[in-house]
Amino acid sequence: MALKRFVIEMGMGIDQHGQDPTVAAARAVRNAIAHNALPGIWEVADLDHPNQMIIEVQVAVPHPEQVREEEVLKVLPFGQKTLKVEPGGMVVQGRAIAEFNDKNDDMYIAVASVTVFVDMP
Repeated sequence: MALKRFVIEMGMGIDQHGQDPTVAAARAVRNAIAHNALPGIWEVADLDHPNQMIIEVQVAVPHPEQVREEEVLKVLPFGQKTLKVEPGGMVVQGRAIAEFNDKNDDMYIAVASVTVFVDMP
């Protein structure tokens, strides 16, 4: 059997308040998968269940060492999931709002790719 790429989706996520790279990363992954349907998983790849998909997630975000990986992967409802987090994204000056418990004016922007693989003969 060999792993074959089935689809690659890209997304962007922002944490405007709270300065939490996990929030930005999870939103980027959610954005990447928000508008897709994968009927080919059954019709072309002949999988019996979506948990048979192998999903590799790559996220670039400020302060990657602070990302709580399990929270990012929880966005994906199915599959055998792995996550690679790397430095990237952007820090943009916004406006701190006390009621949102902002630490500073920073907004974190993350980008993500979600690649679905299937194991084919």
